[in-house]
Amino acid sequence: MTSKFNKITKLSKNLAKALLNDKLPKSLERSDLFDLSDKDYILDQLTNKESIQKRTELVYTIQKTADWKSLKTKIDLPVRRLYWKYTAVASAFILISLTFFFYTSKKNIEEPIIAKREIVPGTDKAFLTLEDGSHIELEKGKSVQTKNAYSNGEKITYNNTRKEKKESVYNYLTIPRGGQFFITLADDTKVWLNSESQLKYPVRFSDKADRKVELIYGEAYFDVSPSSLHRGAKFKVIHNAQEIEVLGTEFNMKAYQNEDFVYTTLVEGKVAVNVEDTSYDLAPNQQAGLRVSNKTISIQTIDVYHEIAWKNGVFNFKNKSLMNIMRVLARWYEIDVVFDDQALKPMIFSGTLNKKLSIRDVLETITTANGISYELNNKKVLLKINQNNHQNSKP
Repeated sequence: MTSKFNKITKLSKNLAKALLNDKLPKSLERSDLFDLSDKDYILDQLTNKESIQKRTELVYTIQKTADWKSLKTKIDLPVRRLYWKYTAVASAFILISLTFFFYTSKKNIEEPIIAKREIVPGTDKAFLTLEDGSHIELEKGKSVQTKNAYSNGEKITYNNTRKEKKESVYNYLTIPRGGQFFITLADDTKVWLNSESQLKYPVRFSDKADRKVELIYGEAYFDVSPSSLHRGAKFKVIHNAQEIEVLGTEFNMKAYQNEDFVYTTLVEGKVAVNVEDTSYDLAPNQQAGLRVSNKTISIQTIDVYHEIAWKNGVFNFKNKSLMNIMRVLARWYEIDVVFDDQALKPMIFSGTLNKKLSIRDVLETITTANGISYELNNKKVLLKINQNNHQNSKP
């Protein structure tokens, strides 16, 4: 039975490579481990979007080493056919989830160098700046009460009041590297803030004027309270490069300081992206990409799931360069990334990773079977081309 487990392991790897490179899973078709109905069942489970999401969540609730031993033990025991099908599929699920990243060609693997000190994933944390300039640290396990809001350490909620004041009073919510936070504004608009982001907003909104907030930098997902609930008052998100006018909708905005593009992705509803004197209307599943340096804008239809997965606890990369992927990971894990060879930066990857993974698991997943190795020293990651593979590829 040990050989059968090894066959499943090998088959799972080959199947993952095929699916992630949009190729037919011929290894499954040729396999003698399953009958035709089993093969159809496995393929359906590995390509169905709901199953993929469930599998992603499952992987991070287990300890991989212990689970593999458990699976192997179960396969070694005599089992009924129905239970055998479940075990085989489960093993494929786990392996594929742990090997989501594969490049287009097979390459040798070099064991990575692992730092003794574990780098943990990001968590819920933020810094709140009040109207008087004072700063409050928000973090898990710490409750905070201000005169306008309450935080349980994982989110902050502002009082839903409509009292008028002569001057608008603003707070700032700053998310550091390795952090994320959720805020409910005074008009009941919900905002998810990603790592390295800052939002400026009033502690209360006036029904006599537009509701305005400012994404100073970073990434935020907005679920906007409809204008119909606020006497027709529009909701606007200001950024130094553009202004978004909202009627009541859900959208994502990404505007990081070290990137030349500002991306606005509409999930549902309607928004208008205003750049200088021109307005661009977006329909659901459309994304506006604004090049900040020259104020040019392009609009394309996309799969929004890849853009908003971060707020649901998942990194979902589709045809992204290694450089862009490492930018995202650097913010979440508070690491500095160095490329030993510039040829690594444009390498294209697709895959899904849970944000609860350790940086060790993430780096192993990305580098496995891709001719890449890495060194991890405290907060610094050095990515380099596998020297053994590089030498073997020379003519």
